[in-house]
Amino acid sequence: MHVSPDDHLTIGEVVRRTGVPASALHFYERKGLIFSERDGAHQRIFPRHMLRRISLIIVAKRLHIPLSDVAEVFAGLPTDRAPTHKDWQRVSRRWKKQLEERRRVIESLEQELTGCIGCGCLSMKACLLLNPDDTLGGRGPGPVRLQRPSQSSRTRPSWHDDPET
Repeated sequence: MHVSPDDHLTIGEVVRRTGVPASALHFYERKGLIFSERDGAHQRIFPRHMLRRISLIIVAKRLHIPLSDVAEVFAGLPTDRAPTHKDWQRVSRRWKKQLEERRRVIESLEQELTGCIGCGCLSMKACLLLNPDDTLGGRGPGPVRLQRPSQSSRTRPSWHDDPET
């Protein structure tokens, strides 16, 4: 049997192939991360190329990448056809930039973990020298030297909206 990216799979076949529960597939579809069509019997069918999107969602979930970031990256992919190699390269470059930023934050945390993380506070003695009168407190709550500006305004990661976590 010849398999084509344009073949369609039933929701049961997608569940078996990916290990992702149908409820999560419905959730991802409502979020615009994946797409399905209806067959003649009005049953949901997915183009085979959605398997790659689902696989990337699974990987992103393991890496704790928010679904909003996944949606942002997927926005550059076509929905009406299988993405080309060039489409995936473009998306890959964009995601790589996001992952590099996350890596930078983690490396910064590793370097700061034994000292002041402004103000977490791990060292009261260092804090008196590096953060006199809690000047960093004026920049916001928590470890402000490690947080990106958008993080301090978030109340919770968007990943919590995912029913499968």
